[in-house]
Amino acid sequence: MAVLTQTIAQNLDINWRCRHTWARARVNTAWCLLGCAIGDLGTILFFQVTGIPWPVLAIMTLAIINGLLTSIALETVILSRQMPLRLALKTAAGMSLISMIAMESAMNITDVALTGGAMLTWWVVPLMLAAGFVAPLPYNYWRLKALGKACH
Repeated sequence: MAVLTQTIAQNLDINWRCRHTWARARVNTAWCLLGCAIGDLGTILFFQVTGIPWPVLAIMTLAIINGLLTSIALETVILSRQMPLRLALKTAAGMSLISMIAMESAMNITDVALTGGAMLTWWVVPLMLAAGFVAPLPYNYWRLKALGKACH
């Protein structure tokens, strides 16, 4: 237990004021947000337009899954320019899953909290995107600074 506590303390003891790392973390997060938003907002919009009577939790669960899939797909395309496709897919699926889950959760919690359901309006989408951007940003910075790992 002491070793684990020491390891966690060492990983948290990083310079949180590095402008270069924050800039890189923002770019990485923005790319992830683009991929997540395509699948997430697209799913919610589909159910909103078609009027299929699914429970809100089911719609949000599917939206999160689709957001994860579209984000991984976008990241795979970006990474495939730098490495073989199979490695790009493995990297995209493994490196930023925690970030994507935090992003998706923040977006959907914001939507439900502000609209009462799975509903896109002109005023809620920017708030969803802002929440989705801010939620994983410190984690993405930490990954870059402490581990030197990025997905883009």
